[in-house]
Amino acid sequence: MRRSDGERILLDRYIRVYGKVPNLNSPKTFSEKLLCRMLSLNRNPSLNYVADKFAARTYAARRVGEQHLVKLLWHGHDPGKIPFESLPEEYVIKTNHAYNQVIVVKDNPNRTDIINKILVWLKVNYYWSNREGQYYHIEPRIMIEEYLKHQDGSGPLDYKFWCFNGKPEVVHVDNFARSINPFFDMQWNLLDLHYREGASRPAIGRPKHFEEMLFVVSQLSANFDFVRVDLYNIDGQIYFGECTLTPTAGESIFRPAKWDLILGEKWQMRSIELLALHALL
Repeated sequence: MRRSDGERILLDRYIRVYGKVPNLNSPKTFSEKLLCRMLSLNRNPSLNYVADKFAARTYAARRVGEQHLVKLLWHGHDPGKIPFESLPEEYVIKTNHAYNQVIVVKDNPNRTDIINKILVWLKVNYYWSNREGQYYHIEPRIMIEEYLKHQDGSGPLDYKFWCFNGKPEVVHVDNFARSINPFFDMQWNLLDLHYREGASRPAIGRPKHFEEMLFVVSQLSANFDFVRVDLYNIDGQIYFGECTLTPTAGESIFRPAKWDLILGEKWQMRSIELLALHALL
């Protein structure tokens, strides 16, 4: 449990996942460049302003406007103070400092179970899970947001845009169950790219106002050599989800293997220190 062990842990995990020693002197593939970022963030934890889901709302509002934010119903540090009585029938509870800490609430929730689960979540510094340095300095917070749904009552898809120097190159469409794994290019052609073995890759229709989505992700990713920007599209209304600096903590292998090099060639790396200067833009 020492930060100084992080570099060794990250290198060992890369070798275990990819079955080879990474080229860190002249990285070519996406996975190698992502490892370089993770090593840099382990040595110098930064960029928490975008990794922190609460702080990222301020960043997104400055870049693209508050109209693209999901309505925030409540936030705080003590789950015992959640105003259950005044919340709508449907809402989403999540934390700002970690991945996959989400509760979708409908009808009459078990408040005690929710409070106990959140108390456990708040005690975790998510950095120690995968040595992703951008999470190290984040102060845990509870966020309660409006539950997004389409007019037909269905929940939203998650559009995950992989952006390089402000240019979206591919988008992964995901669902809440994480059971699909289709990737599309910016002309909405279904690609052979995927990384979840066994997941379906349906030819989902191009969403409404797709050009607006491209504008939003271009603005949000402009300060980064690489970032994944997630959006929701509710009957044409575009909402910001989050920004991800180290997708899947570098543990997902692209299939076919050619995509590791294709995406790596699109990533023209800048120094992590230079990126940190853009925190207030």
